[in-house]
Amino acid sequence: MRDIADHIKIVSVTEMQRLEKEADAAGQSYAAMMEQAGAALAGAIQDSFARSADRSVLVLAGPGNNGGDGLVCARHLSDAGFRVRVYLWKRKTGPEEDYEGHFGKLLERNVSTHSADEDVDAVQLQAWLDEAAVVVDALLGTGANRPIDGGLARILQQLAEVRSSRRAKETGAGQAGADTASQPAVVAVDVPSGLNADSGALDPATVAADMTVTFGCAKTGHFMFPGAAALGELAVADIGIPPELTAATRTFFLAPEQIAEFLPTRSRNSHKGTFGKAMAVVGSVNYPGAAFLSCAAMGRIGAGLVTGAIPQPVWVPISSALVEPTWLLLSHDLGVVNEDAAATINAKLGSYDALLIGCGLGQETATRRFMERFLGRNHRRRPSALPGAFASPEGLTDSNDETGPGGEANAAFGTIRRRDQLPSEVPPLPPTVIDADGLNNLALLDNWPSFLPAACVLTPHPAEMARLCGFSSVQEVLEDRWALVRARAAAWQAVILLKGPYTLIAGPEGDLAVLPIATPALATAGTGDVLAGVITGLLAQGLSPFDAACLGAWLHGRAGELCERKIGRAGVIARDLLPYLPAAMNELRE
Repeated sequence: MRDIADHIKIVSVTEMQRLEKEADAAGQSYAAMMEQAGAALAGAIQDSFARSADRSVLVLAGPGNNGGDGLVCARHLSDAGFRVRVYLWKRKTGPEEDYEGHFGKLLERNVSTHSADEDVDAVQLQAWLDEAAVVVDALLGTGANRPIDGGLARILQQLAEVRSSRRAKETGAGQAGADTASQPAVVAVDVPSGLNADSGALDPATVAADMTVTFGCAKTGHFMFPGAAALGELAVADIGIPPELTAATRTFFLAPEQIAEFLPTRSRNSHKGTFGKAMAVVGSVNYPGAAFLSCAAMGRIGAGLVTGAIPQPVWVPISSALVEPTWLLLSHDLGVVNEDAAATINAKLGSYDALLIGCGLGQETATRRFMERFLGRNHRRRPSALPGAFASPEGLTDSNDETGPGGEANAAFGTIRRRDQLPSEVPPLPPTVIDADGLNNLALLDNWPSFLPAACVLTPHPAEMARLCGFSSVQEVLEDRWALVRARAAAWQAVILLKGPYTLIAGPEGDLAVLPIATPALATAGTGDVLAGVITGLLAQGLSPFDAACLGAWLHGRAGELCERKIGRAGVIARDLLPYLPAAMNELRE
């Protein structure tokens, strides 16, 4: 797995406050951090709106540090030639010297300012909102968690009404559609005012931003709905916090600049064997499409050779629709794999670099028996972990296994022992993805974590995760997804990709990656089969399970965004994703 030091970390509000305090103690003063924050905010606005013919900016400034960031931004924009106005909610005076002198620097530049206390009927605010091309929301920061009311609620209501009015006029004139962001564009400082930076909860008065600029690290609330939908584009600006202070933070989000480094190299001096062999044990008479989609995705993501291991009755329709893979025909009971299929797969699997199991297999008794027999090779080589409760590191020890030749200890997560030596007739499994019915059947086995291969990726949606955990409802999964997936990845010693907006990828060593992509184009049957195939194809090309899950999730999500753009939010079907997978990879390479 690659070093995550360069990834943009995600922290809670309390953690961010600690980082700022430690940075101040290390010599990066609060004043210096505010100056860098305001300058970065101004730079982001210049990059996004400098080409606009209208360079009018209204900064709505609150009394705290968030407002101070806004005033610094106003100064930099004024110096850059923007027409800047500042509207103060609860003007800050006294020993703080008007935001540590930032307000005075604006007056020196003849920047127009006005206070809500002086604007009783909000006439000045209305006039400035009507003329603004960009509004900077620097009213409330990450520390605010009370309901919005009074004067602040009125300011935000006016902003919302101006945006709604302009949108209606533009739509009526045929200049913009209902989903097009209207002027004034709103740029939020750290969070749109009213968004809880820890939970993602939204106050009813919150005005959604077109762009949010946050500082130092991203915040957990940026990636939790409903707040995540109110951010617009998210930018994380450096404010000089020393990197060593965030080195221990293991939560980050997948940004294209960092995820591009995960892409497998594609040398011109290569052949199909260079890019790995992947096998997929997938499909049944009821779900033949799952075999098509998962195998096609492996090829589209760059695997050199793909083999579909499928029940024999599925071969005719699938092979005629998808001609590139080779096929391994399996014994079956009425069109679903049975336990005799395990021997057929074992005879061929030794030369493969990656395995997918589960898409469209069904949940018949014969299939469950196949899963138990096929994965039973791992039963005495994995630790015992109860699926119905969080397992402590001590609970991971298998009392029937002893450290010795072929065993190893994992100091971070208790004693994890896996045998290196297997009977010659049963080859060890290559890196494996278990998806869909593979997970559903696995959850029915006693002590199922002991059946997992040594290197594996589990890709559940919330209902499948609830079954694996032994929960009675999906709500138990959704209550605290981040903590749950991180704890179970450690307990089960597997990479877990928990689907949903936003998808989470947790590694057994404590890393948690968040995919900041959510599109309704992916809310259709079969897209999960494509994702499973993508991850397996990347495993075949030599990526680690965690890297393959992260890159695969990003490419799959980006392909969904491209489908939304080209086809629409509705009407995308799973096969539409396939040609956009190479396009998503090309974007990263460029």
